[in-house]
Amino acid sequence: MDALITFWSHALAAACFAALMIWRLGEAARQPAQRLLAGAFALTACWAWLGAMGSGEPIFGFAETARNLLWISLLYSLSAAGEEREHGLKLVYGAVAAVIGLQLIGDTLQLFSPSGTIAQTGLVLRVTTAAGALILVHNVYGQAAPASRSHIRFAMLGLALIWIYDLNLYTSIYLEAAGAPGLLEWRGIVVALAAPLFALATRKQGAWRVRPSRAATFQSLSLLAICAYFALMAILTTALRGTGVDWSSTLMIGALAVMTVGAMVLIPSARARGWVKLKLAKHLFEHRYDYRTEWLRFTQTLGLAGPEAPPLSERIVRAFADIVDAPGAMLLVSDGGRSLSVATASEWPGSGPGPDAFADSIDFWTALEASGRVVEFAGLRGGWAGAEDKTLGVPQWLLDEPKSWAAIPLLHHQRLVGVVVLSAPDYRRQLDWEDFDLLRTAGNQAASSLAEALSQEALGEAQRFEEFNRRFAFILHDIKNLVSQLSLVARNAERHADNPEFRADMVATLQSSVGKMKELLTRLAPHATGRVQRIEPQPLRPILTNAIAGKRRDREVTLLGDASISALVDSNALEQAVGHLLQNALDASSGEPVAVRVGCDGISVSIAITDKGVGMDGDFIRNRLFQPFASTKPGGFGIGAFEARSLITAMDGRISVDSRPGRGTTFTILLPAALAAAQQQRKIA
Repeated sequence: MDALITFWSHALAAACFAALMIWRLGEAARQPAQRLLAGAFALTACWAWLGAMGSGEPIFGFAETARNLLWISLLYSLSAAGEEREHGLKLVYGAVAAVIGLQLIGDTLQLFSPSGTIAQTGLVLRVTTAAGALILVHNVYGQAAPASRSHIRFAMLGLALIWIYDLNLYTSIYLEAAGAPGLLEWRGIVVALAAPLFALATRKQGAWRVRPSRAATFQSLSLLAICAYFALMAILTTALRGTGVDWSSTLMIGALAVMTVGAMVLIPSARARGWVKLKLAKHLFEHRYDYRTEWLRFTQTLGLAGPEAPPLSERIVRAFADIVDAPGAMLLVSDGGRSLSVATASEWPGSGPGPDAFADSIDFWTALEASGRVVEFAGLRGGWAGAEDKTLGVPQWLLDEPKSWAAIPLLHHQRLVGVVVLSAPDYRRQLDWEDFDLLRTAGNQAASSLAEALSQEALGEAQRFEEFNRRFAFILHDIKNLVSQLSLVARNAERHADNPEFRADMVATLQSSVGKMKELLTRLAPHATGRVQRIEPQPLRPILTNAIAGKRRDREVTLLGDASISALVDSNALEQAVGHLLQNALDASSGEPVAVRVGCDGISVSIAITDKGVGMDGDFIRNRLFQPFASTKPGGFGIGAFEARSLITAMDGRISVDSRPGRGTTFTILLPAALAAAQQQRKIA
């Protein structure tokens, strides 16, 4: 009965994989990439048929070894498809292939010189092969492109099913478990169950795309090393079992001593860690850098935000230092003259450069901007640097400082915005083309961030100057009005100096002018925030009377309407706004009287200032009247109407204009009525 189960289970597996091989023959003839898959199906079918004929024959073991080797080759072809093979990836597959080779040698020796030790060692190697193959299956599936995982999933599941069963089978045989013969009999059924999974997967075999990463390769190496350690210990235990000596304690103590010494050397020594990292990157990987990881870390460091984030200059030098494991770095920028200055120095060893270390270094800045080269200072010190580096005119301090390692230009649209100088690690190495390419590309990215920050600073400075100029323009307009008042006082003083009433009025005018000029100087201060309005219910009569008195002098200005009503205003701001509009009306009316009429409709208060001057056309009113520096008067500043509207708008009011050329102009100020505002507040309450 057991023989029948063994025969029919393996025969079923042979039939299934033979059918798969025949199905893929056409594709294998047209596409060379399919030949390895068809060959794996064929070898699996042959192995299963040999198992049906007699699973104890040595040729059955050789067929299994060949089957495993071909499936491992297929996994390797998938891992390297469309990608450059990493040295570490080759080492992983090479190690598994080496175990299979040792297994083949052991089977051959067992054929010619049967031995229990060799048989036990062969079982350990088969366990190791199954474990290593499962690690490779996990590696391939984990690194497959997301779009192709749905296509590769069934194939990886089929291989995992075969090798998981083999792992349990040979472990049970090695441990002499009671159920091992039964597992051997039903092995064919498990392999046959994997055939439909391969059939589902091979429908879109062209969509199998795998991109092995450093993390996956290192993980595979680590797991493989663990498997190799246990396999070696098992093989040595088997080989030394008959010597009568307990070698396990000796081997364990020796391994523990080696690991302890290694940890004592690597953990405290940055130089030793750098050497190990360099050797691993050089011999296990095709490229020194995992570019995806480096770029994500670089951009994340540059993009740090929040109140606790360091300044951009510090983030830039830290990002470059992390790429090459430099202990520190500094950022040099131009001071606008012929010297360079240190914008930031992050963990630079020693005291750093002095205040005059980069004086008169503009030639180096210009040459580096033109060449765009990453400069390695060791070449300049040793004399083996290229001719272009020797002509850059590197500042002497960088050459004399033994810790300076390399300089990276930050170029933005062919304009140099900064230079990052790296300090050398304890284990210094010579930079190569890969370092230069990565640092140059990172320099372009960092230059964009630095140039944007510099542009924001320049924009902020320009805005501060614009604000200062705007305030200065308003103040200059007010000074012009004060000068007009003082000029009128000076002219009238010649005729009315003996008049006591005139002298009293003159003193009041001078005191008022001095107070206004002090206020203007306060508004011009660098940290001034502008006039803070106090909006509250105010009667209009005293405000309008003061404004008219300041402008009337020898001209007729009439106040009409009920000026006793109140409005929500800032008295000083309203007086100034009315004064500007009155001045414009008096200048435009050429001796004609000007009227100020107050009205109220219960909701808003209106103050209409009417003159009979030359008037304005519609185009000027729409496009230029309330723009600064636009005026119809010779020598006018064009500020009065602009500032008047700004002041009224700040009080939640507005100004309307009615004007016709030759018929005069009416400016109407509309403000919230105090009574209506009080009623609205009561409704809300």
